Amino acid sequence: MPQSSIPHPTAAELDLLRVLWRIGPADAKQVHEALLSDRPEATYATVLRQLQLMHAKGLLNRDESRRPQLYAPAQKQDKLQTHLLKDLIAKAFAGSGKALVLAALKGHVSAQERADIQKLLDSQGEGK
Repeated sequence: MPQSSIPHPTAAELDLLRVLWRIGPADAKQVHEALLSDRPEATYATVLRQLQLMHAKGLLNRDESRRPQLYAPAQKQDKLQTHLLKDLIAKAFAGSGKALVLAALKGHVSAQERADIQKLLDSQGEGK
């Protein structure tokens, strides 16, 4: 699927994608059970319908050769996240990755995360 045609998942769809990325291909019952710890109000019928809609939208692949049908993300987690991040940078930060990083560092990063980022920057500087 070309990058420009990757569908944008909603927040609820991202919840289900995170479950599937974590547990791997699964049927609706398995997805529902895995989702309950984060969203105890989710019903099986709602999860099944959402999986069907996500398949129609192109976010999920569905193995129809077996019953129950298995659902799996159509995109790898890092590929979809990169696509969403590029879109966010283009729309909210006028295409500037630097502006995104600076905004994130101003108040959305813990001290441990800052230390991890500094390690990454230091290690990349050594490789040059």
